[in-house]
Amino acid sequence: MGVSIQIHVKGGTEMNEERGAKRRIGPRWLVPAVAAAVLLSTVMAGCSKGSETTAGTKEGGNSGEGSGSPVTIDFWFPWGGDYQKDFKANVVDPFEKKYPNIKVKMTFVETTGSTQASDKLLTAIAGGNPPDAALFDRFLIGQWAAKGSLEDLTPFVKADGIQESDYYPGLWAEAVYKGKVYCLPWGTDNRAMYYNKTLMKEAGLDPNAPPKTIEELDAAAAKIFKKGGNGKYETIGLIPWMNQGYLYTHAWNFGGKWEANGQLTPNDPQNVKALEWMAGYAKKYDIANLQSFSDSMGQTGMNPFWTGKVGFVFDGNWILNDLAKYKLNFEWGVAPMPSAAGQPQVTWAGGWSYVIPKGAKHVKEAWEFVKFVAHKEGTLLWAKRTNAGNDITAMPAVNEELKLAEKPALKVFLDLMPKAYTRPVTPVGGYMWNEAIRVQDLAINGKGEPKALLDEVKKNVDAELAKSQP
Repeated sequence: MGVSIQIHVKGGTEMNEERGAKRRIGPRWLVPAVAAAVLLSTVMAGCSKGSETTAGTKEGGNSGEGSGSPVTIDFWFPWGGDYQKDFKANVVDPFEKKYPNIKVKMTFVETTGSTQASDKLLTAIAGGNPPDAALFDRFLIGQWAAKGSLEDLTPFVKADGIQESDYYPGLWAEAVYKGKVYCLPWGTDNRAMYYNKTLMKEAGLDPNAPPKTIEELDAAAAKIFKKGGNGKYETIGLIPWMNQGYLYTHAWNFGGKWEANGQLTPNDPQNVKALEWMAGYAKKYDIANLQSFSDSMGQTGMNPFWTGKVGFVFDGNWILNDLAKYKLNFEWGVAPMPSAAGQPQVTWAGGWSYVIPKGAKHVKEAWEFVKFVAHKEGTLLWAKRTNAGNDITAMPAVNEELKLAEKPALKVFLDLMPKAYTRPVTPVGGYMWNEAIRVQDLAINGKGEPKALLDEVKKNVDAELAKSQP
């Protein structure tokens, strides 16, 4: 009987589960690629006219200053409730005060399916009636830009002196497709390893010396696995695919690549080794027994790590906010994720961005809003809100100004940010992510050999990419 993977994703500061009820992209990145592709394919027909964008000009746009009656821009926001109220009070209201001739209409548009990119936004763009600005999953910029769904912001970026160095390198890379800028990064996250010091101590391990290599992790985890009289696990050392334990995550920890020399490389030899390692845990520790443990944890409605029965788990900085709220009955720590021998300890980042959809009616005014919100002024306003917790902004200078590194646990994540990986910027980014999830599920259930499965992904991804070429 097949066992499905328990997934918690985040991202793209992955912020739906935490922001709505809050953002867990659980599997937030599983993009309904076929439906999205169909919608995207209609976009160009709907916005092929009037697509030239220059800083300060746009058909239908008016200057926000000195142009008479205020211009109202429609801004689509994926989080409702108190979160939306906080954003309006902390960011939108100050913007409107600074730009009295631009009013912002905030429209709550719930994300659909399991992706943060709203099908409603695609439909609006294709129908020629998009909002003027939208908060958008940065991971999908390449896919949408390739289909002409987003305005090219390069002229505005150059005119206003916004620099690549204002943002973390990987985040800026996600904003650019074929040399053109299609968004401004906003908010980010990354992943590290949380470890249960109490379980380590009980297993005879040094609780202040978390494993740094995969080999050390395997050895430490093995000492924490413990079964009860019924043969079921009472404590778990590690379930590689739990929470943020995606194949993408482990592939980078093994020194793998998802793109190289202009080619997508899902079947990179190190990616194969990572999937073999994951499948090895499923076989060694019995996938059915592991899933039984996960299911029992799921019934609590809590992150499995919080129960005190999991030794090691890979997760994001956003979990720090929750850990601070609960009185846990064990000691815990956070450290960089272990890597394969000879490989550096790394991380990968997700997060959000602000875009102007193709066909927006007030591009100039929308740009003023995007620039305000996603550059230093708005980023700082949002980061200074009272409930910012352990959020990481997309701008190193802002993080330094806020002295976020003075928070010991958060410092682990901040130190990893400058060299954080981000997923490939490609028209088939969502498709390749979904394919990786699919074969990960097959591999841990013993339904295919890792190399053959990833060779299949390579074949499928290349075929899908060929379809996207003009």
